[in-house]
Amino acid sequence: MLDQHLRPSPISPTIDLDAQGVQHGFLRLPYSRDDSAWGSVMVPICVIRNGNGPTALLTGANHGDEYEGPLALYDLARRLKLEDVAGTIIIIPGMNYPAFRAGTRTSPIDKGNMNRSFPGRPDGTVTEKIADYITRHLLPRADLVLDFHSGGRTLDFLPFCAAHIVPDKEQERRAFAAVEAFSAPYSMRMLEIDAVGMYDTAAEEMGKVFVTTELGGGGTSRAETVQIARKGVLNVLRHAGLLDGAVEETPTTWLDMPDGDCFAFAQEDGMIETMVDLGEAVTKGMVIARVWGTGRTGVAPQEIHAKMDGLLVARHFPGLVKAGDCASVIAIREMS
Repeated sequence: MLDQHLRPSPISPTIDLDAQGVQHGFLRLPYSRDDSAWGSVMVPICVIRNGNGPTALLTGANHGDEYEGPLALYDLARRLKLEDVAGTIIIIPGMNYPAFRAGTRTSPIDKGNMNRSFPGRPDGTVTEKIADYITRHLLPRADLVLDFHSGGRTLDFLPFCAAHIVPDKEQERRAFAAVEAFSAPYSMRMLEIDAVGMYDTAAEEMGKVFVTTELGGGGTSRAETVQIARKGVLNVLRHAGLLDGAVEETPTTWLDMPDGDCFAFAQEDGMIETMVDLGEAVTKGMVIARVWGTGRTGVAPQEIHAKMDGLLVARHFPGLVKAGDCASVIAIREMS
C-alpha cells in the first residue's frame, strides 16, 4: 500500500506558485456534494514573487470565526505592489475556507478543526486534505510563518502577538525577534494546552520561524484590533527583509505563560460572571469568575479562583458557559 505521505494531493493550485509576479487564484479541492456532483472547495490564495529572497507564508481563519487576520490579509493582498517585495509572500486569508464562509470555528463539512488536523492526510476529510497540502506543498517553501488568531465566538483576549518556547534556541530567538517586530500592545511567550495536530507544531518541527496572535474575540473584530493586525503584518515583513522600510515600533508589554496554572475551567454549566476585566491584575486565590446555575433560585454560584498572580489575558466570552469550558487565562508580566 502506498504511504499516505507519498500520495499526490487532490488539491491543485490555479496559479503557478513558482512564477514571478503578482497572482490571485485558488487552491482547488474537488468536493462532490448534493448540490454539485463535480464541485470544488476553492480556497483563495495570493502569491507575490519578486526575485529569490526569503518566503513568508501568511494565514488567517485557521478557525473560521476569527476575523482580524482575514481583514488584514485580504487588504494586504490587494495593496501590495510587486516592486515593493523582495522575495515571495504567500497569502491565504481563509485557511479553513468552509469554516470561514460559515462563520464557525470548525468546518461545516466534516466538523474538522484545522488547527488540530496537521499534518493532515491526502486521502482524509476535506479539512485534513487542506492541512496536508499546506504541510507538504506550502510550509516547505516558507522561512517565516505568520498565522493570525483571535478568540472567535467563545473567548476574548488582550491583543497580543506570540511565539513558543522550542528546543532549537536559535529558531526560538528568531521567532521572538519577529514577535517583537510585530509590535502588538502585548507580546507573549505562549503555552499551548493542546498542541497535538497544530499548524504551529507542524511548522516548528520543520524549523520554521512561527509567529501567531490572539487579537480580541467574541466572533467579531474591532477597529483597534484590525489596525494592530494590519500594522503588525507589515512590520514582520519589513523585519524579514521582504518589504523596504523600518519597522514601525510601538511599546509592547512582554508576558509569559509558564505552566498549566495559567488556565481556569468551569466545572458546571451556567451563566458566567467575570469578576476581573482583561488587563487587570489578579492575585493567587482571588475570585476571577463565578458560574451561576440557572436551574433554580437560591443556589450559590461556583467560584473560579486564580491559581497564580498575574494579569487576566483571556476570558470566556458568551454569557453562558458549559462544564469544561475555559473560563479565564492568566499570564505573568515579564520584568524588564
